[in-house]
Amino acid sequence: MRPFKKVQNRITMNRIKEVLEQKGIKQTWLAEKLGKSYNMVNAYAQNRQQPRLETLMEIADILDIDVKELLVSNKPEQNN
Repeated sequence: MRPFKKVQNRITMNRIKEVLEQKGIKQTWLAEKLGKSYNMVNAYAQNRQQPRLETLMEIADILDIDVKELLVSNKPEQNN
């Protein structure tokens, strides 16, 4: 099993760990709110596994943020 999905030669990643750290929230708390195991949430936070879109939306709702804040852009940065 591959730990990351490749999309057009890019690795799909999320920012769950960073957002949790910024908000001072523990992965165990998020796991409880989601009704998922700590191991599953830890896999999301470590980018070993990516949550389904529905789960990502639920995480955003729980954390009271826009779902976009949980995503890493798939576009290279443009220098102006």
